Amino acid sequence: MADIKLLYEELGFADVATYIQSGNVVFSANAERGLAEKISTGIVKMFGFGVPVLVKTIAEVEAILVACPFSEEKKVASYFTLLDETPSKDLRKQVNKLTYPNEEFVIDENCVYFFSEKGYGNAKFNNNFFEKKLMVAATTRNYSTLVKLLELAE
Repeated sequence: MADIKLLYEELGFADVATYIQSGNVVFSANAERGLAEKISTGIVKMFGFGVPVLVKTIAEVEAILVACPFSEEKKVASYFTLLDETPSKDLRKQVNKLTYPNEEFVIDENCVYFFSEKGYGNAKFNNNFFEKKLMVAATTRNYSTLVKLLELAE
């Protein structure tokens, strides 16, 4: 993560902070277009491989947490699959028909809200499932991680 922090600083971002070993980076930047592409290109140059990069503003993450359709008790135990782009209505409709015992999800335009009574480790509806079925790049974080990232961003 130290190398990732250095990369972001070399790309001209300020106030760079990383959180745990899963690619969470908080930074300040001018409101410019193409941040994800700029970061992705930098990763390829520095590390020699590409990875999907999703950039969300503080306001976007706050809105995602506020819009969570689950009760407060479920919300704090939920997972949030952040979507790179809005999946088509047809794909959302198809996926919404699927069910699995003890797992529930709600898909909106930029997030899949997911709760599993048995936790995320053995969930059928995981990040890979939603990426494949909705045909969008995505990354999943738990409630605690999103709250911590907001704290770092403030």
